[in-house]
Amino acid sequence: MGDQSPSGSKLSVFLKKIKPYLAMVSLQFGYAGMYIISMVSFKHGMSHFVLSVYRHVVAFCVIAPFALVLERKIRPRMTLPIFLRIVLLGFLEPVLDQNLYFLGMKYTSATFASATVNVLPAITFILALCFRLETVNVKKLHSLAKVIGTLVTLSGAMIMTLYKGPIIDVVRGHSNSTQSSSTESSDQHWIAGPLMLIASCGGWASFFILQSFTLKKYPAQLSLTAWICVMGVLEGGVVTLVMERKMSVWVIGWDSRLLASVYSGVICSGLAYYVQGVVNRERGPVFVTSFSPLCMIITAVLGAIVLAEQVHLGSILGAILIVFGLYTVVWGKSKDPVALDEPLKDEKGVNHELPVTAANNSIKGST
Repeated sequence: MGDQSPSGSKLSVFLKKIKPYLAMVSLQFGYAGMYIISMVSFKHGMSHFVLSVYRHVVAFCVIAPFALVLERKIRPRMTLPIFLRIVLLGFLEPVLDQNLYFLGMKYTSATFASATVNVLPAITFILALCFRLETVNVKKLHSLAKVIGTLVTLSGAMIMTLYKGPIIDVVRGHSNSTQSSSTESSDQHWIAGPLMLIASCGGWASFFILQSFTLKKYPAQLSLTAWICVMGVLEGGVVTLVMERKMSVWVIGWDSRLLASVYSGVICSGLAYYVQGVVNRERGPVFVTSFSPLCMIITAVLGAIVLAEQVHLGSILGAILIVFGLYTVVWGKSKDPVALDEPLKDEKGVNHELPVTAANNSIKGST
């Protein structure tokens, strides 16, 4: 059939190649919108603990029906080891990562927070090395690029954390009183905020690594997403009850707080967990985390226009280093599939080669 319509075959191959890229780019626009909407809801008094719980309630309600219908014949049997992994997944991202991230964003800004997320691929790469999901051969240029890019990315994150610098006036015309009060509030938490953001990236990176191994044993992405959301609600609810003693924090109306819960639940929890799981299984966790600079740019523009946020010189310098280091890692990563194909054929029993194995399986299934 391929010989009869070579142009159609080439188009099909091209679309298959760019699907992971389109999926991850689209998610960055979704995340940028969440950062802005969430920041507005926090200014209207919403608790980030409550937001984390509500968004996963919404995500579960959206994903569960599709999981029940579409995966009823392929859903693996639940075992105790798989369930314990899901419990840990529900803690790492819905509870640990999101609450630390939102708290760090409140202490800094949506723009700074989205820029700090660019350190996520470097942390993921280090963890992937530890769990043998990635390999490094310093004699090869692309492997060396991944190491150098990781170090540069971490350096950029340190600059953003330790050096603030003067304010760069992105959008002129904001009142000085607003700037000064915002600066004073930001100064009080300028060390704690970035540290929380970096810690949240550590939790998120750990989530991607564990998700890779869990999908090996439980290859039903929709069902796994629904389970993660359930665990996120239960574990996040317990944390919220401990941290927020007033029951009034659970009350939301027809305002930005409801919009933040629904938007982040549908786009950034339900849809994102599923899409990231599919791409993670096919291309690996490092690929999934390599598109955050686009989100930083979108958020910086929206933050300056919508929220009148201040941009500091240290944030710009750090972000430039992070982007440079990040795409050095991505370039090195793009050379990996050819390098890993041959060893994989010789070691069919190696379970740690998850991203490439899954990619090979998906290609076989489509032919």
